[in-house]
Amino acid sequence: MSDLKGKVALVTGGSRGIGRAIALKLADQGVNIAINFMRNRKAAQATVEELEAKGIKAKAYRANVGKEDELHEMFEQFEADFGKIDILISNAASGVLKPAMELTRRHWAWTMDINAATLLHLVQHSVPLMNGNGKVVAISSLGSVRAIPDYTAVGASKAALESLVRHLSVELAPKGINVNTLSAGVVDTEALKHFPERDQILENSRVRTPAGRLVTPDDVADVALFMVTDAAKMIHGATIVVDGGYSVVA
Repeated sequence: MSDLKGKVALVTGGSRGIGRAIALKLADQGVNIAINFMRNRKAAQATVEELEAKGIKAKAYRANVGKEDELHEMFEQFEADFGKIDILISNAASGVLKPAMELTRRHWAWTMDINAATLLHLVQHSVPLMNGNGKVVAISSLGSVRAIPDYTAVGASKAALESLVRHLSVELAPKGINVNTLSAGVVDTEALKHFPERDQILENSRVRTPAGRLVTPDDVADVALFMVTDAAKMIHGATIVVDGGYSVVA
């Protein structure tokens, strides 16, 4: 995909799981990569080394993207290092996994802020560096439209994220910027280890997925790669689902 060579991408939550897979896939096409991480510096450094081995420029920035001051500092350093941004992958996520009856206002506010509002702030910082042409992909999940045990707050935040994407796409399409959502099915990543019913979720998904297997981070990364190419230039405000057919089964 020659149209990507030499471009610059920022992938939040890019040191592990889906974010890491997307970063590596973009690097294979000659994209220079900045990854963001919050806790695991060792994993971030290992990812940077793997990215650099592909012959591209790579940097890692430690920041809690849910905190405006840390986000601002990260973008100041990013601009000094790269000077522009062509691709924003908003992948970092968090949230409270509890039954609805146990959620507090603090749980709700934190989850909505980190998973939905953060995209708004990322885009506000990124657009001035896009020079009238860019791609934004926000990573969502099927919990935005389906009920999952203990996923009430996170699911609602992902639904808000998808709505925000639609509104951003309308505002930014005239500027030559595509904003879309990539919604992943059940993927066995580090994040899933926090689910109390992880094993049951994985097994149920395997049985119910028409494709016969779980979605992998690479499956998601393949679609993300397409979404940031010129081939997807007329896709605006869409939510593209990668779930092996799980969501269409009654």
